Amino acid sequence: MPRFHYVAKDSNGKNITEETEAFDKASLIQSLQQKGYFILSVEEQAATSTHIATTEESTKKFTHSGIKLLDMLNFANQLATMLDSGITILRALEVIVDQVESKNFYAILQKVNADVEQGSSLSEALSRFPKVFDQLWVSLIEVGEASGTMPMVLKKLAFYLEQKAAFRATVTSAVMYPAVLFVVCLGAIAFFALFIGPRFESIFNTMNVELPLITKVLLSTFRFIKEKFLMLVMSVVIGIFLFRKYSKTPMGRAHVEQFLFGLPVIGNIAKLIVIERFTSQMSILVDSGVPILYALDITQRLVDNSICAGVINDIKESVRQGELLVAPMQRSKFFPSMCIQMISVGEETGELSKMLTHVATYYQQTVETFMKRLGTLIEPFMLVFMGGVIGVIVLAMFLPMFNIAQLGGAGGARH
Repeated sequence: MPRFHYVAKDSNGKNITEETEAFDKASLIQSLQQKGYFILSVEEQAATSTHIATTEESTKKFTHSGIKLLDMLNFANQLATMLDSGITILRALEVIVDQVESKNFYAILQKVNADVEQGSSLSEALSRFPKVFDQLWVSLIEVGEASGTMPMVLKKLAFYLEQKAAFRATVTSAVMYPAVLFVVCLGAIAFFALFIGPRFESIFNTMNVELPLITKVLLSTFRFIKEKFLMLVMSVVIGIFLFRKYSKTPMGRAHVEQFLFGLPVIGNIAKLIVIERFTSQMSILVDSGVPILYALDITQRLVDNSICAGVINDIKESVRQGELLVAPMQRSKFFPSMCIQMISVGEETGELSKMLTHVATYYQQTVETFMKRLGTLIEPFMLVFMGGVIGVIVLAMFLPMFNIAQLGGAGGARH
């Protein structure tokens, strides 16, 4: 909170010179006038305020430095609750800043709070940090400020973020266990190739015996991995780096999305995830009072899929020419029939936001169900795969031992 130096006269004409903290200059003047003071001057102590903020930041303990979705959700929830309770936005921001657990988010909210104190609207202050507060945040806050429904808009935004967080958690948990098993399997192969395989190979060389084909192939593979290990690792790292760089270019991104959408089963789910994102963002924007064209423009920038963004751009141009949403959506061949029919009903009945919400919820549940089933199917497959890989390695390593033992036993019997 900033500090101010003021000079005033009380009711007896006595001069009063003090320093005090206040939300802003206007609130301090109002407070002094209520005490019956005649104000001569009020000046903000910028240096002191900066020193206090720096001291608070250096002594405050944070649990993490990055900005997580949960941080954004807590911010929206807390701000909505406090504004709905009648607390001023400056006081609400001050309380929230003190409770932030992210170091980077703390620094950003400090700047947002300072901008609002200096007379900026909240939407203007948030728009200065587009990497954290995207166009959806700024537009909804603008609507709330213009209509006087900030708490309601923030509650809708918090609900959207909560659904997004739950959806992301479900998808992540479904693929996490199979991914861990796959990494463990690769680690086991690397361990055998770098440490166990060479020892067995030296033992077999001293025995001077003919090795089974499976053992020869496996030892050759292990030898290649050990000799080219750094090159293989670097090749994978460089390949991933080049792929990510290429996928960020417009052409590369389009190629990756087309390939992903073209995959059997997985491609359909990937498309449903994009459609769910489009309908959920449109529903909250339309429900908050954002005009259709502006909502389409915002969603086009936030949908995070170049193919869908191109489709939305065509829809936007058709709507600008006076068409409803349904006709260009149907022409695009991108949206499923059920989605189009639901939106058609929503436009006919005047409940477009409600129907968009139903569509988003339906596709979210569809994707969640598929991911859970996929995880359930992949887990035993990965276990069998790991068991098979390790079993082949063990068989290839110990099969020559069995053959040698059998030869030794046969020789002893003949002797």
